[in-house]
Amino acid sequence: MSIEQELLTEFENKEMKDLIEMMEDAKTGHLKEVELVESIGLLYDQSLNQKLLTWLKEQGVELIYVTDDEEEDE
Repeated sequence: MSIEQELLTEFENKEMKDLIEMMEDAKTGHLKEVELVESIGLLYDQSLNQKLLTWLKEQGVELIYVTDDEEEDE
């Protein structure tokens, strides 16, 4: 099973529709970049998170890591 299929199966089983849509957008070239806090990632499951981030990079999506400094300033 490919990483893509593994991710899609996992997201379908957990009804994570937003992540399925994100993968579809990345595959078709409609998703160019994703902003995320490095320490948080996109998913609680760190193994799945790493697989997703690696797959997104392979699709040409730029990962932009931001800090949570803005929250501290408020």
